[in-house]
Amino acid sequence: MRKSAFTRACTRLVLLVVLTLAALLAPPPPGLSAAGAGAVAVAPTGEDTGTPAVGRAWPVGVRPRVLRGWEPPATVYGRGHRGVDLAAPPGTPVRAVAAGRVSFAGRVAGKGVVSVELTGTGDPPLRTTYEPVRASVTEGDEVTAGEVIGTVEPTGSHCAAPCVHWGLLRNDTYLDPLTLLPPWLLSGGPSRLLPVLGVPMPT
Repeated sequence: MRKSAFTRACTRLVLLVVLTLAALLAPPPPGLSAAGAGAVAVAPTGEDTGTPAVGRAWPVGVRPRVLRGWEPPATVYGRGHRGVDLAAPPGTPVRAVAAGRVSFAGRVAGKGVVSVELTGTGDPPLRTTYEPVRASVTEGDEVTAGEVIGTVEPTGSHCAAPCVHWGLLRNDTYLDPLTLLPPWLLSGGPSRLLPVLGVPMPT
């Protein structure tokens, strides 16, 4: 008995899914690491990555709203979020969180991207990325912490609301960018002593 067109289509679909999964799960050829094949590693949650808290400014605003946090996937190709999304309307100035050198300023897949290698963070150095950003710096520029490196572009955001995607890498491994910020920045700023009105100063 001849198979119906529907049965043949289902068979082809199942075969396609099986072949795709086999290709994704197969180990890379000898001599070619997963990273060399285009994969990027992600540091698991809780792993001590030795990230120094060298940040001295948020990328946008004073204490921006985090629309989506760091969600490292269980595997290289797994679902997750390899960075932090910060709420920022188009035109918002984007700043370098720490001092460094601009290693890239251009467009990737239609989005403006700026990447900064951070000074004094080891070999290879830590590298922050910001997108979508209209760059005001060029590759090779030295920047200081808090220096404006561009503005948020009106398009290219993957958030439901306008945002900046902020990433952190060491070599090809993604890390949690919030680990760059010291506690006083994460909590809103350093403590400051203010005068108490109505209380005389001691003599």
